[in-house]
Amino acid sequence: MENNFIPRYDAVKFNFSDEEKIILEELRENLIDLAVSQDSSSFNENLILMDIARFLKNRLHDKSLSGEYIDQLARNMLQELIGYGEMSFLINDDDLEEIMVIGVGKPVFVYHRRHGMMETDLIFDSEDAIISIINSIARNVNRRIDQQSPILDARLSDGSRVNATIPPLSADGPTITIRKFKKDPLTIIDLIRFNTLNSEIASFLWLCVDGLGVKPANIIVSGGTSSGKTTLLNALSIFINPKERIISVEDTLELQIPHKHLIRMEARSVNIENEGEITIQDLVKNSLRQRPDRIIVGEVRGSEAITLFNALNTGHSGFGTLHANSSRETITRLTNAPMSVPKIMISSIDFIIMEKRIYKSNGRSIRRITEIAEVAGVEEGTIQLNKLFQWDSETDSFENLTIVSKTLAEIANLRGVSINALNKEWEMRKLILDSLVENNISKQDNLSKILEEYYLNPKVLLSKINP
Repeated sequence: MENNFIPRYDAVKFNFSDEEKIILEELRENLIDLAVSQDSSSFNENLILMDIARFLKNRLHDKSLSGEYIDQLARNMLQELIGYGEMSFLINDDDLEEIMVIGVGKPVFVYHRRHGMMETDLIFDSEDAIISIINSIARNVNRRIDQQSPILDARLSDGSRVNATIPPLSADGPTITIRKFKKDPLTIIDLIRFNTLNSEIASFLWLCVDGLGVKPANIIVSGGTSSGKTTLLNALSIFINPKERIISVEDTLELQIPHKHLIRMEARSVNIENEGEITIQDLVKNSLRQRPDRIIVGEVRGSEAITLFNALNTGHSGFGTLHANSSRETITRLTNAPMSVPKIMISSIDFIIMEKRIYKSNGRSIRRITEIAEVAGVEEGTIQLNKLFQWDSETDSFENLTIVSKTLAEIANLRGVSINALNKEWEMRKLILDSLVENNISKQDNLSKILEEYYLNPKVLLSKINP
């Protein structure tokens, strides 16, 4: 890494010799034509690798090449044919958040989880090389990109989101933007450790998301682009009771919800004949016929908002994300076109959680929940918001402004317990989360088992934490 204003990222590349490039094209044309036309998960990759290695041994002039070199060459050729070529190393790097191809003859940029924006030594010298990668991505999701449809919104097999454009839409050549997700999604314990929120807020949200089985909270997570809304929504979903049936609806599948009883639904754009579109609105409507306990909409931004809020007002529970810069702006966006949710319906939301990405002077960024506002109702046509928690930027800490929470009061009333009893429950759950942070227990599977154990017998779990 060089000491430049924009740090350098050295991508590991495999350079094919002239002879190997000719063989690669022969393979492309003859050996696995059928395989590359299908999803890569539908054929035996190991058998393909063995076939390529045998072909290389017979075809290469230099017979002194080691078996290790030939096996590595076979793997790189397979990646070139069915994968993402020179970008494969970047895509497989779990420390990268974004990969950005900005055209021909320009360096590929990446956003590193620790080092921020970085410039790589990878430069594409032809449009064909970039378009080949775009076509490989499009083929795997049964979509096309061409002059009639020069924009591609797709996803990789690991859930990473892809946007691609081709000329003349992008003047300097084809572009690719990949928003990557960690192979092991960040959990609520990870977010506490990173100080995105603290255990007091997390345990409060656990209590409200679960709702003690009588009133699960409805939550909108708001923020700007890449502020961590989807990651937070994933993390909060661990608190949904395991007995619930969840239906998630997204434009492009991004959510990684750790729940057994989950139906994932993805919108579909029009085909080449301008037919076959299935919108978020269509999917939200259809989800109501599937008897969901909880509806999760990846991003609320259009007419589907009214359908979602109708569901929330008729007894369903739900989560969603929305682009906005404050809780008040969230309300403004919801109640105006194109969402146009009637103000009387807004009171079905319990909380608006604001998350922001804050850039530091060293070029890195942090993500923080900056406020949690509770929707208190509508008075004289104005939606009332009570701020429960807020982030203090000077101390990088969180303030609890909660005096009386409307949601906690409703849970207490429906459950037939006192607010003091709920506060004790809140404190118990905080003890559990603090213990998990202290012992660095953050994997989703482990958290799911511990939460299930808590629901079965909280006293037994607490005795293990505080013997």
